[in-house]
Amino acid sequence: MELQGFPLPEDSPEPGACIRIERPEPDLAVLVLAPPHRSLAVLDAPLLRDLDAAVAELENGYQKGVVIAGAEPLKFAAGADIDAIESITAPADLKRICDFVHDLFLRIDKLSGRVVAAIGGPVPGGAFELSLACDYIVAADHPKTRIGLPETMLGILPGWGGCHRLPRRVGLPTAMQAILTGRLYPARQAKKMGLVDRLTHPEYLLRVASDIAMGRETPRRKARGWKGMLVDRNPLMANLIAKKARETVYRKTRGKYPAPLRAIDITAEGPRTSMQQAARKEGDAIAELATGPVCKALLSIFGSSEEAKKLGRDLEGFEPRTFRRAGVLGGGVMGGGIASNLALKGVATRIFDLAPPALDAVLHEHRGDVAKRLKRRRLTKAESLQALDRLDCSRSMDGFSGSQIVIEAVAERLDVKQSVFQQLARQVGSDCILASNTSSLSVTSIAEGVPRPERVVGMHFFNPVKKMPLVEVVRGEQTAHEVALEVAALAVKMGKTPVIVRDVAGFLVNRLLGPYLDEAVRLFIDGAQPKQVDELMLDFGMPMGPFRLLDEVGLDIAEHASESLHQAYGERMIPCTGLEPMRSPDRLGRKTGKGFYVFPKERKARESVAPDLADYQSGSSARRLSDEQIVDRLVLSMVNEASRCLEEDVVAGAKELDLATVFGTGFAPFHGGLLHYADKLGATEVVARLEGIAASEDVAARPGGSAKFEPAALLRENARRNLGFFSA
Repeated sequence: MELQGFPLPEDSPEPGACIRIERPEPDLAVLVLAPPHRSLAVLDAPLLRDLDAAVAELENGYQKGVVIAGAEPLKFAAGADIDAIESITAPADLKRICDFVHDLFLRIDKLSGRVVAAIGGPVPGGAFELSLACDYIVAADHPKTRIGLPETMLGILPGWGGCHRLPRRVGLPTAMQAILTGRLYPARQAKKMGLVDRLTHPEYLLRVASDIAMGRETPRRKARGWKGMLVDRNPLMANLIAKKARETVYRKTRGKYPAPLRAIDITAEGPRTSMQQAARKEGDAIAELATGPVCKALLSIFGSSEEAKKLGRDLEGFEPRTFRRAGVLGGGVMGGGIASNLALKGVATRIFDLAPPALDAVLHEHRGDVAKRLKRRRLTKAESLQALDRLDCSRSMDGFSGSQIVIEAVAERLDVKQSVFQQLARQVGSDCILASNTSSLSVTSIAEGVPRPERVVGMHFFNPVKKMPLVEVVRGEQTAHEVALEVAALAVKMGKTPVIVRDVAGFLVNRLLGPYLDEAVRLFIDGAQPKQVDELMLDFGMPMGPFRLLDEVGLDIAEHASESLHQAYGERMIPCTGLEPMRSPDRLGRKTGKGFYVFPKERKARESVAPDLADYQSGSSARRLSDEQIVDRLVLSMVNEASRCLEEDVVAGAKELDLATVFGTGFAPFHGGLLHYADKLGATEVVARLEGIAASEDVAARPGGSAKFEPAALLRENARRNLGFFSA
C-alpha cells in the first residue's frame, strides 16, 4: 500500500493511531504526534496519513487555537523518513509526495484560529518545516533541543516549505546561512535568529503553547520591516546575496554538490514567489535531486553512520556501561584533545604527563575551547563551569583507581606502551578498560604481560581529535567483544563515529592511505608536479591533495608508516626511497615550515610550492600520463588494497569500509565512499585499468614490480560474476 508514492509498510499502524487529538479546554485542539511504531515521531507515510485525517477533522469544525506537539516535551519529530526517500527511485513518486505534503502544510497554515508548534529535542528538516507552517513556534529551552534544516548535507534541499517559508520568517541572509550550513541550532541561538518565537522550560512547553494558541499570550516577533522590502523582496539585493552564496559554495565544493546551488536559487526567489509557485519549484528540485547519484551516495553514508552509532548495543541485548570516570596518559596534542573531548561530553577525566608545560598546554587549550563554545551559545554558563571542573591534571600515575577506562597516548613505542599498561593494571580495577591510541602498533602485542588482556583494545583517534569524526576501535586477538562494543559506545558519546577493525598493520585507514601516498611520491619522482596532482585530487573530491597531506602528516611520520606497512605486507608495499635526499630535520612538512610546500609563519599568508622540487625529480614518465591516468593510479591503488581488507575481514563489510574512508580519509562523500566509487566504474573496468597500470613500463620496472596493482582476488571474482561490492 502507498500514500501518494510514499511507501507504506505492511505492518504500519492502523489509520488514526499515529496522531492523538486532545481537547484540554473548549475551542483548543492539541494534535499529539505519537506513532506507536517509533520511539520518536518520523514524518513517514503512516504519520502523514493520520496528520492529513486529523487536519481534515479540524477543518470541519471550529477551534480558537491548535497546538501541534510531540508525545513528550523533548520528543517532537525527527523529520522525514530518510529510509523511504533513499528507496524511491522514480522522480514522479517524489514529486507526488512533495505535492501532498505542501498541500497538507498549506491546510495547516489556513486552519481557523492560531496554530502553534510546541517543539523540543531534535527538530530537523521536515519536522522544522511542519513547524514553519504554524503561526508561532515555541521551543523547549534544553540542551537536547536542536533546530534546523540539514537537507543540503544529504544531497537534497528543504523541499517541504523550508526554502520559501524560512526567508519569509527570518529574512534572506539568515535563511540562506541556515539552509547552506545545514546546522542544527541550540534553542537559544534559534530564538536569537528568529527560527522560533518563544522559549520555555520543557515542563511548561504545552501550557505556554496553549496560552499562545488561545490568545492569552502573544510572543514578540522581530519584524523585517524595511529590510524585508530592501533586501528580501528586492531582486537586485537577492541576486547579489545569491551570487555571493554561489561563490562560497563553489569554493568549498567545486560544484560537485548540486543541492546547495539549487537551494540558493529557490531560497533567493522565495520571498518574491507565491506559496504555490515556490512549492512547485521545491517539489521539482526534490524529485530531481533525491533520485540522483549524489543524494543516494550521501544518504548511504548517513545511514551507515547512524548504524555505527548503535554499535554499543549487541544483538543479544548487551548494554554498555555508562562511563563517568576516565583517565588519559600523555599530555601531547592527541592526549590533550582526547581528555578535553571526554570532559566536554560529561566524563570526569584525569590526564597524566610528567612535563608541567604539557599539562599547562592541555588546560589552556581546554579552557579556550570551553570559552569558545560558551561564546557561541553551545554551552550555558553552568555547563561551561562543569566542563572545566571535569578535567584534572596529574604528574603522577596515582589516582586512576576509580577510572572505568584509561586511554594511553604516549610515545609510539611498543616497549613504552607495554610498560605503561602493565604498571597501570596494578592500580586500576579488574574491569577497567585499557585503550591504546596507537596508530601503527599491534594491540595484541601491547596487551602482552597485562593481566586480563581481554580488556585491552585500540581506540585510534585521528588528528585533530576534535574535528576528525572517525575512531577506529581495534580488536586485538584477545580483546573481548563486549569491550570493543563499550569503547564504540564511548566513541559515540564523544560525538565520534566508530568502526570496529581487526588488529592488522595500519589497521584500516592508514593501510589504505599507504599505497595512495606512496604512489603520489613515485609520481613526483617521475616528474609529476605536486600542485597539479593536488589540484586533480581536489577536483576529484578529496579535502586536500596527497602532497599537502604528506606535509600535514610529516615526511618523517609518513616514512615510518610506510616501512611498517612494508614489513607487514611485503613487496606490494615496498616504499619509494626517492624522497630520502629531500627529507631532512628542517624539511619535514608543515611542522618545520617546509616540505613539498613552504608554509610562512605569518598567519594569513598562504603556503606556496617549494621552488626547488625539480632538484629531487629523477624521471619524466609521469609527465606523459593523462589527468585520468594519474587519478587512477592514486585512487585504484586504494581500491585494490580495500578489496584485500575485505578478503581478510579487517572490517565487517563494504558499508563500514566506505564509512571509514569518508570519515577517516575525507574520501569524496559525493562518490559514496571508496567502494561505491569502484562499483560505479564496475569491477570489470577496475580490473582492466589495474592490469593496464601493472603492465606499464615504469611500474613494471619498480622494486616489487607491479605487485601493488595486481588485481585482488575479490576484484577478479566480482568481475567474473559481474558483481559489485554492494551486490556481492
